[in-house]
Amino acid sequence: MNEFDVTISDVQIGFQSYSNRIPLKFGHEVTIYGETVRVFMTVTGQNGTSACGCGETPLAAAWSWPSPLPQSVRVVRMKQLCGDLAKAWKQEPTSGHPMEIGHRFINGPLNDCLARANEKNPSQEGMPYLAALVCCSAFDLALYDAYGILNEVKVFDTFNKKYMNHDLSYYYTGDSKEAFAGEYPESYFVPRDAVPAKIAACHLVGGKDPLRPEDLQGDEPEDGYPLLLRDWIEEDGLFNIKIKLTGNDAEWDYTRIADVGQIALDTNVKNITVDFNCTVREPAYVCGILERLEDERPDIFERILYLEQPFPYELDRYPIDVHAVSAIKLLLMDESAHDWHYVERGLKLGWTGVALKTCKTLTGAILSLCWARKHDMAIMVQDLTNPKLAIIPHVLLAANVGTIMGVEVNSMQFCPDASAEEARVHTGLYRRRHGLIDISSLGDTGFGYRLDEIEQPGRADTKG
Repeated sequence: MNEFDVTISDVQIGFQSYSNRIPLKFGHEVTIYGETVRVFMTVTGQNGTSACGCGETPLAAAWSWPSPLPQSVRVVRMKQLCGDLAKAWKQEPTSGHPMEIGHRFINGPLNDCLARANEKNPSQEGMPYLAALVCCSAFDLALYDAYGILNEVKVFDTFNKKYMNHDLSYYYTGDSKEAFAGEYPESYFVPRDAVPAKIAACHLVGGKDPLRPEDLQGDEPEDGYPLLLRDWIEEDGLFNIKIKLTGNDAEWDYTRIADVGQIALDTNVKNITVDFNCTVREPAYVCGILERLEDERPDIFERILYLEQPFPYELDRYPIDVHAVSAIKLLLMDESAHDWHYVERGLKLGWTGVALKTCKTLTGAILSLCWARKHDMAIMVQDLTNPKLAIIPHVLLAANVGTIMGVEVNSMQFCPDASAEEARVHTGLYRRRHGLIDISSLGDTGFGYRLDEIEQPGRADTKG
């Protein structure tokens, strides 16, 4: 125990919905709207003083819970779980640093809440752990924010011996426990005086995004934002793009990479990445596309920096050996990287990098980061269309840990109006300029939301 430790004293949650200006295709599923859960968590310090922090995340059922169930049904189930989690977090007895409290909750009460939630719906498909982790992430983030506000410090300046009661060996098991003895997460971050104020932005090319004028259907919004990829590149000065693929139509996927790649060449885009969203079952599928590109379009092949999660994320169920793919290009785990145990398993199967996300809890992201860095795996921070406050911890993670290509941010493409109030205060964060986002407007405590300057809707319509 130390003077900075906190205990949770209150939890409230609310939900906010928004619409996409254009559809976003995730693998086999198209998303046209979204809903976030916003958590307000109050903590009490050792001297009896209190502070309230905030965390927000989209309830992204399309990628965290792929299923034949209607997306609306899955989102309702996730909202119900959020209500259960609010009660459990409010009852959490642990005092300490957020990483200590969050680690205990993720490995105990979260699993209990998920089991009870699935028991309530015996006639429906059970919610997967990944979707539950997404729900839990908003609470985890709110705890970190409250801790930083109470102790008047930035969240990412607290991952060291001064604030934490335990070194990293406390969180790992097996051989990793000894390997991390005496170490703290901060040693795996960029130096404190080198955290950038501007970060390179990666643009997402969704599966339904039009590339050329002839691709337009005539029903696109006339809202002042670009529609075609070339226009986005010119308007935002982009030099990094990511392509969503199907994973079940090799000809379409190859052609999509070739078409987008040609635009990238024409507009001097430096880096291309491709994302199959867990839809591939055989490494030969990916190898075939890459080998064809290398043979027919070596100019495009050379610009592919990495591949993201082609294979099913359930490594227990699909322990696919992917060495053949990672021998060709850097291969990043995304959905598979639930926590460091999965990263460890992934490395053995041939994965060579990790895409971190705050929506799977910051606690889990930090532990995955440290394990991956110690084992020389590449690091990237990926988006899930984070609007509103959700984007802030996400980009701060990228800025503080360092990545191979900046940070993916795409809410300004698909749902810019959802963040209108936040953008008044943090204009450079919600607008990409010269291929960069600017985080210099963020405050100096917690995640630096500056909530008092942002017009908030009602705090909560559901209380835990």
